[in-house]
Amino acid sequence: MLLSIALVTGIIALDQLVKYWALTVVRAAGEIPLIDGVFYFVYTENRGAAFSILQGRRWFFIVMTVVAVAIMVWMLKKDYARNLWGRLGILFVIGGALGNFIDRMRLGYVIDMFDFRLINFAVFNVADSFIVVGGIMVVIYFLFMDEKLRKAQQHESDKN
Repeated sequence: MLLSIALVTGIIALDQLVKYWALTVVRAAGEIPLIDGVFYFVYTENRGAAFSILQGRRWFFIVMTVVAVAIMVWMLKKDYARNLWGRLGILFVIGGALGNFIDRMRLGYVIDMFDFRLINFAVFNVADSFIVVGGIMVVIYFLFMDEKLRKAQQHESDKN
């Protein structure tokens, strides 16, 4: 439990630190090319969700975040994710969701700064990255790992 809290806290801290850098350094610079024509640091205020959908629905996102995080904490407590992969995925999503939640509560918008222009992708942030990676991990877990773990545990308990 303590390691889970430390991981989520670390994700939030990293996210907020990078957002602070974007606010104080990148915003003043306009944009900073990391790889010219491919990847830039920019400062963007996103008042919606991914790809700036649902603009101006701040309270909707706040409520949805609280509900989603509550469900994921409940899933962890009920041991729905039975291995490290599944638990890490859930913790990544929680950390990312709370990172963006802090922005929405404090600022009314989410600071985004990573602009991957090679494929004309949406500008995103550290929290978004953890949400996406964690979400993919959770989907992989429930599609491919969960049933195998249940069968193995059932087989083990049948032996005893």
